[in-house]
Amino acid sequence: MMIKKNNLRIFLLDLPRDIKLIVSLFIDVLLCIFTVWLSFYLRLGEFLPLHNSIIIPSFLSIFFAIPVFYFSGLYRTIFRYSGGNAMLTVSKSIIIYGFLFSSFITLISFKNVPRTIGIIQPLLLFFTVGGSRALIRYWIGNLYRVRIKKSNLPKAAIYGAGNTGSELILALENNDKFVVSCFLDDDIEKQGRVLAGKKIYSPDSLEYLVKNKNISSILLALPKISSSQRIKIIKKVSKFNLSVRTLPNIVEIAKGNISSTNLMELEIDELLGREKVDPDKVLLQSNIRNQVVIVTGAGGSIGSQLCREILIIKPKVLLILDSNEYSLYKILSELNILNNDEDVSLVPLLCSIQDRKKINSIFKTWRPNTVYHAAAYKHVPIVEYNLSEGLKNNVFGTLILARASLETKVKNFVFISTDKAVRPTNVMGASKRLGELCLQALFANQEKKETKFSMVRFGNVLDSSGSVIPKFRKQIRERSPITLTHPDMSRYFMTIEEAAELVIQAGAMSNGGDVFLLDMGEPVKIYDLAVKMINFSGLQLKNKNNPKGDIEILITGLRPGEKLFEELLIEDNSLPTKHPKIFKAKDDFLKWDQLKVEIDSLEKFIFRNDVENISLILTKLVIGYNPPKKIVDWIFNENIKKTSNEI
Repeated sequence: MMIKKNNLRIFLLDLPRDIKLIVSLFIDVLLCIFTVWLSFYLRLGEFLPLHNSIIIPSFLSIFFAIPVFYFSGLYRTIFRYSGGNAMLTVSKSIIIYGFLFSSFITLISFKNVPRTIGIIQPLLLFFTVGGSRALIRYWIGNLYRVRIKKSNLPKAAIYGAGNTGSELILALENNDKFVVSCFLDDDIEKQGRVLAGKKIYSPDSLEYLVKNKNISSILLALPKISSSQRIKIIKKVSKFNLSVRTLPNIVEIAKGNISSTNLMELEIDELLGREKVDPDKVLLQSNIRNQVVIVTGAGGSIGSQLCREILIIKPKVLLILDSNEYSLYKILSELNILNNDEDVSLVPLLCSIQDRKKINSIFKTWRPNTVYHAAAYKHVPIVEYNLSEGLKNNVFGTLILARASLETKVKNFVFISTDKAVRPTNVMGASKRLGELCLQALFANQEKKETKFSMVRFGNVLDSSGSVIPKFRKQIRERSPITLTHPDMSRYFMTIEEAAELVIQAGAMSNGGDVFLLDMGEPVKIYDLAVKMINFSGLQLKNKNNPKGDIEILITGLRPGEKLFEELLIEDNSLPTKHPKIFKAKDDFLKWDQLKVEIDSLEKFIFRNDVENISLILTKLVIGYNPPKKIVDWIFNENIKKTSNEI
């Protein structure tokens, strides 16, 4: 019944204006006749048949009312009754009409027509005409206002005219973000048909739809397509400045959780066009299933994702270690929800990796089988400004963990490294490479090789803390300029899920002392990434060629220690593994006896914050290290200032 009512309302709203005018005029004519007849009843106390005494005043009522209503503007809005304004128009119209009608009835004496009809009938007409408009407002007005509101909303097209697309358009019926104008579908048999009242177009019609239908958004309703198909569609859409949103996954759809709130911004990995390789389940489980596993830096971007992946594999105990209380609490809360059957024992450990006694105590207490070492200071400029602390954490913290692992005979130790370790121009990268050198040397120094140390080197992780992606998203959301240090800067990117899975698999393939490289694909120019993010938000780049654009890109200049591009190999050679996305590097390293001497010296210089000698040792140990010409360490520079002032 509700559907029929809605259909009738839609039918009336969709009528041509001329037809609506005729309908309104017809209703008002009937009201004129009805109110004349009713006024006779109120005056005489009885219902009279339609004879001459009623017909004449009825004709007069129509003769005066319709022209007055028309010229007063009562028919300009037809069905758009708008409260007080419309009532005021009715009141003005009835006053003019009442004066004319009552004057004529009073001045000219009609047989069997009481003069009081000239007063009673205009009053009745006021209430009936006003009431009819109020009724229209109640019945149709809301639907009309929704239509008016939606006509001003951005226009969207749903890509996918299947079951998901039809469910999505129903779910979006009352949303206030956009209005769905049409469907797109690659199926030729569907093209040209109508689904849920909306025409289905070929994707080749996008240019026409953008220009003529003002389409500004694409809603992807294709949950079952492969990653490669999805990337092809996104590339096709990327030619236009369209906002692209997508549904989360088929699971949510199966649960019936389709709404405008389920529509998400397009994932950056989809913009970059990265193909995902399914993980090897045997490799994933090898060092984790039913074992004691510890993750350092568990509250960080990589560490937290490692924890999620590890929990799914079901270790016996998962030790989550972090020096930041809030980060530890946050990941523990999340893991407790995921660990609903409580099969895995979760142990949160608030501890710095620089605390030798505490680390030794933890390793002796739980004797972990596998260590995933993700704790690090990784923000390049901050480490550059705080040189000693960066080295204490990234090098000596790693050594503390490594020695504790050797003492307790940990089987597998996986060190999360970075592409910045290759020919580094900053202390952060140099510290990571020095950490690699220490682990390579310690493994080679073992007699029985009981603890397998391995390193996994990869580039930037999408949406990780400190990444450009969250910063760009925030700037785009705020319509503020996107800040970029250099227009030619490029970086490798991968998703955080892919990185964590590959780290686990790489560690499982280790024979000890291995430096693994993750296939990062082609490097991405950061400027191009920023432009893509602007375009897929439905906005335009503001520059000299397009001064009326929405967001501009500001070049701020390279920061201390920052490189224009990153590398994954030192010796420019790599070996394949049984996993298509994982390779091995062949990098030379010093024997532990030689390295230890330098490490001990480095520790003394760090204790004194002797930045110049620290830099000399790093240059000596780390191949290709090219430090900035100017030292920017805060403490070092402040001491120089004080010394200069004293002199």
